[in-house]
Amino acid sequence: MSVNPFKPTAGKMPPILIGRQSVIDDFSEALTNGVGAPGRIMLITGQRGFGKTVMLTEFRRIAKSQHWETIGETASEGLVSRLVQALSPSGMRIDQATISPSIGIPGVAAASLGQAHLSAAVNPLTLRNAINARLGSRKIGKGKGILITIDETQAASHEDVVAIATAVQHVIADADESDVADIDKKGVAIVFAGLPYMVNELLDNEVTTFLRRALRRELDNVPIVDVKNAFLETIADSGKTIGEEEALQAARQSDGYPYMVQLIGYYMWQSAERRGSDSITSQDVETGLRDALLAFDDAVCAPALDGATGAERLFLTAMAQDSPGPTRVADIAQRARRSRSWVGKYRAILIKDRLIRPAGHGTVEFAVPHLGEYLASR
Repeated sequence: MSVNPFKPTAGKMPPILIGRQSVIDDFSEALTNGVGAPGRIMLITGQRGFGKTVMLTEFRRIAKSQHWETIGETASEGLVSRLVQALSPSGMRIDQATISPSIGIPGVAAASLGQAHLSAAVNPLTLRNAINARLGSRKIGKGKGILITIDETQAASHEDVVAIATAVQHVIADADESDVADIDKKGVAIVFAGLPYMVNELLDNEVTTFLRRALRRELDNVPIVDVKNAFLETIADSGKTIGEEEALQAARQSDGYPYMVQLIGYYMWQSAERRGSDSITSQDVETGLRDALLAFDDAVCAPALDGATGAERLFLTAMAQDSPGPTRVADIAQRARRSRSWVGKYRAILIKDRLIRPAGHGTVEFAVPHLGEYLASR
């Protein structure tokens, strides 16, 4: 029985990480190049569906293959406490912590970190000590270390980001002050991933200026020719065939959007499978696109608009009339019945948030595939 090679589930590793090799190389080389290599502190940004979670999964796989320990976390309340728990041996004593009154555990010393809340003032020092203690373990070999990945960074509290930045900065400094040869120094690598606006909103702090020196990589659309070749290779490896024209047709429909690539690939492959055919036809591509768009609306378009204000939605709705083509800025002002200065303000905001992009002099277009059609249908 043939197995569908495309994996559109969030965070699931796709068969080919198309268009991402330079980012992967930056990280892999940083582990090899030792303490202080730029790629050991990295910020990965991109819109939903651009493969940020997949990149973190790949980074952890690379680190494990180089005999590093890895911790993968998603930003939410209690992030720093969970990191300390993951780094620390079981049964550790928790100092300077408070316990929820509803838990009824006799004494702080016996409590687990899952039931404790470390104060904001203690967080940086506690995390620093936990990382250094784990690095001192014999389980981590010379020249190796700990990789921490944090997904959905835009959801992290300001206090947690400050605590993590402070702790990592001091751990790096602690290693520099040791007498161990550079080649033998154990280190820490940390990769944050999140939506584009998190870079400005969460890192705009005097303490997190340390993170501004991190290597930043923004995931963007994959070139159409690379998508076409990926379709050809992946489908051939799965035991089916697809023609050059059909592969190009599917690639163009995806607009190089990584999640859409996986969705179209999955559903067109499945369409051929349901027919009992080993050949993916143009009709399978069309069927796959229809099914992919339904899934894409729920997984990408709806969440992309969750944080949009009323004014931003008004701007986007005015654009939707022209989708998938570009829209003149003058037409937006007329349709929204707003001034040119109002249009200029929200144009800049929506470009920064990667919902739209310039499309030529005096025009803009949607940066998220099918978002205009999604808005128009509602």
